Amino acid sequence: MPGAVHDFLFGYYPYIALSVFLLGSLLRFDREQYTWRSGSSQLLRRRMLRVGSNLFHIGILLLMVGHFVGLLTPSAVYHALGLTTSAKQILAMVAGGVFGTMCFIGLTMLVLRRLIDPRIRATSSPMDIAMLLLIYVQLILGLVTIPVSMHHLDGANMVKLADWAQHVVTLRPGAAAFLADVDWIFKLHIFLGLTIFLMFPFSRLVHIWSAPVWYLGRRYQVVRRRTPTAAPRSARPWV
Repeated sequence: MPGAVHDFLFGYYPYIALSVFLLGSLLRFDREQYTWRSGSSQLLRRRMLRVGSNLFHIGILLLMVGHFVGLLTPSAVYHALGLTTSAKQILAMVAGGVFGTMCFIGLTMLVLRRLIDPRIRATSSPMDIAMLLLIYVQLILGLVTIPVSMHHLDGANMVKLADWAQHVVTLRPGAAAFLADVDWIFKLHIFLGLTIFLMFPFSRLVHIWSAPVWYLGRRYQVVRRRTPTAAPRSARPWV
């Protein structure tokens, strides 16, 4: 890959994608709230939805948390906890394999359901199908990185990926240099991930922002037993 293209894709493109992700989501919420929805197709067909949706959502959420913690946690932190770089990579590979497989099974069911069922296909926009397939390819690429990582269990590549991510989020220059000699499968995985962020505000994925996280900290609802009242005169038996 030419140096200028490499520097653009991994030095400037992340900021373009993240800026569109944040500002685009804000503008859509402000101007197009009627389109701010998940677009559920449950009423059209429930078959494969519950199992597929649960597997996909649980898997993808755990993968996102794993990526966030794994990439943005400074090495000094997990070293202080007694975790070596090699052990951290093995842990990431095992967790990624389990959660990725769970997500893959669920997403495969959702993709088949979306593409095969005529009614669901007819109500799906081109963006719905494009995003679903893009996430599917991204997930497969992520699973493919696991056997590739087995060839360098010292964790050197993982450190480079973490350094790149930490330089990007802290606005430090020279982030692209950390990926110069990283395997192409990781670069493609990163590029598709950034592209998902870029397309996020224009898809139904915006409903993620509306996840009812506040519900976990809600107050308990006080429910009292209803006090029985005297029956109306018309309902009383004759004596």
